[in-house]
Amino acid sequence: MPLSQRLNSTLASLRAAGTYKHLKYLASPMGPSVKIEGVGEVLVFCSNDYLGLASHPEVIEAGQEGLRRYGAGTASVRFICGTMECHRQLEDRIARFLGTEAALTFVSCWNANAGVIPTVVEAGDTILSDELNHASIIDAGRLAPKQTTRLVYKHADLADLAAKLASVAAAPVKLVVTDGVFSMEGDVAPLDELVALCRRHGATLVVDDSHAVGVLGAYGRGTHEHFMLPGAAPEGVDIFTGTLGKALGGAAGGYVAGPRELIEYLIQRSRPQLFSNALPPSVASSALKAIEILEREPTRLARLRANVARMRGGLRSLGYDVLESPTAILPIIIGETAEAIRLSEQLLKRGVFVIGFGFPVVPERKARLRVQMSAAHTEAQIDRALEAFASLKRP
Repeated sequence: MPLSQRLNSTLASLRAAGTYKHLKYLASPMGPSVKIEGVGEVLVFCSNDYLGLASHPEVIEAGQEGLRRYGAGTASVRFICGTMECHRQLEDRIARFLGTEAALTFVSCWNANAGVIPTVVEAGDTILSDELNHASIIDAGRLAPKQTTRLVYKHADLADLAAKLASVAAAPVKLVVTDGVFSMEGDVAPLDELVALCRRHGATLVVDDSHAVGVLGAYGRGTHEHFMLPGAAPEGVDIFTGTLGKALGGAAGGYVAGPRELIEYLIQRSRPQLFSNALPPSVASSALKAIEILEREPTRLARLRANVARMRGGLRSLGYDVLESPTAILPIIIGETAEAIRLSEQLLKRGVFVIGFGFPVVPERKARLRVQMSAAHTEAQIDRALEAFASLKRP
């Protein structure tokens, strides 16, 4: 069959190039260490569980209570069978936490981006996207009406963005979309300057803050708090998207937060919202508890930042090229894709779980190991990981 031939040919080329992805099966909850089937127990430095809440006892209990109280779900979409109390409570909590008027949850942040970006633009509008934006933002832009203009500006380049905004000045709606924290680089969008630039050009700013919430800002509210901006326009961001699957419990789910009229409009028109079931009540309840823990335990942020500093300092003292960042992402530039993957495999043999990324995820000759830190890591675990990295440099 032609399709099977094509698929097998592509899979064979991936194996030959050394870029074939092998799923690893976990036999324990996510945490600073996990048991991997066929490997054993290893230290985890590749998870987005930045606050160590994925297996927190209260988060687990909240999910179990949500399941007991509400069951598995409504078995239908929200506008048909209704919204459960846990969803309304979570959406209200997200809005208060971020400082917006309202919020709406989705089954993932991918769905949230696909649910807001194509929904709010019409023919003649323009979407301007940072060149390093997440794949979900890129694909969301592709779902916009055909008559929408799509422009890509150089990464965090305000001059390039300003020029492109000026070139589409007549567009009824100009949507500037950026990650708050870029997952492969670990760098932060210049949000204060982006807000000012969007105000000057009458543009709407959309920020996917998935890797910043629970990490940046005095209270972990994200990139806007990092820059001491409010959570709403005109001084702040117009629209946030984000995930519940990283720092906020680590299970699944995403959200859009912003003005009330935006949320009401998405309830009426957003196809991923209209045609997808709500979050499982267990996930909604767990995420609600995760936000509560983040707000009442600011020491988790302090531990996360101390762990980041310890790991970054240790890696640099070993001679590794670690990109600078205030986030919990520490990219180590290696160069060639095959070498990054080889080093990742060597680290796993030494009991340290770190992923190597290469082309096409990152540019050619910019392959890297991406170390991700958690507040749950102990100093002893960080030191063990550093010893594994040190051993890679020995003859």
